[in-house]
Amino acid sequence: MIIDFHTHIFPPWLRERRDEYIKRDPCFSLLYSKPKARIATAEELLASMDEAGIDLSVVLNIGWVSHELCVKTNDYILDSVSRYPTRLVGFCAVQPKARDAAIAELKRCAKAGAKGIGELRFDVQGFDLTDKATMKPLVDAALKHGLIFLTHSSEPVGHDYSGKGSITPGILYSFITAFPNLKIVCAHWGGGLPFYALMPEVGKALANVFFDTAATIFLYEPEIFEQVNQVIGSNKILFGSDYPLVHQNRVLAQIQSAHLPEKDKVRILGANAQKLL
Repeated sequence: MIIDFHTHIFPPWLRERRDEYIKRDPCFSLLYSKPKARIATAEELLASMDEAGIDLSVVLNIGWVSHELCVKTNDYILDSVSRYPTRLVGFCAVQPKARDAAIAELKRCAKAGAKGIGELRFDVQGFDLTDKATMKPLVDAALKHGLIFLTHSSEPVGHDYSGKGSITPGILYSFITAFPNLKIVCAHWGGGLPFYALMPEVGKALANVFFDTAATIFLYEPEIFEQVNQVIGSNKILFGSDYPLVHQNRVLAQIQSAHLPEKDKVRILGANAQKLL
């Protein structure tokens, strides 16, 4: 089974009113203010999955600053999953600054079948990922309902790009060590965090942490797959495309051409995700 762990879909009404929501929300503006930045619906994702031979996709929301927009777009993801339950798995958006309302939304989404929270963007949403007073109630609720946390990640060095942000390995590591029982997926190779697993204490701390490959073609050379596999093992890597930013075939091609044993490719392409979900 091939599982894409990092895709984004939006309701048609949002695409039709794109310019309005670019003005209303900083995260949406950051990601979709450029006309070439594609916005896809559930049906368009499914068509692309069929073309690429993907069995299941995790559909993520984004880090809306507005709690109300989290709720409205979560509704679309939950509805899409209910219409295509064998093809889509939903993750919901929350704004931790909404506090009790955020907890209530997390519970609502979990009851409706969501498997996780994400893609969190604290650098845009305006909360501190390392602030336990803010994060502990949310993490406690996630643990109670068996939800996975998926957070955006970014590199502290290298080229700049739209949406890069400032969620770097040091910040991620502080959050990971504060909540060791929480299952966490760090998008975009964790901004390079896997390489620090060569430090024994870091490797130990990453016991419940996974890394998706979203947008890898824009970030690293193809050898990233072999290098990260050597450091942390293939059981920690999740195939993610970042569709519709990247067509799934482009990342699949890199994985298939990587100098990895077939068993490692099987894990990356879906077995790890299947077990995690």
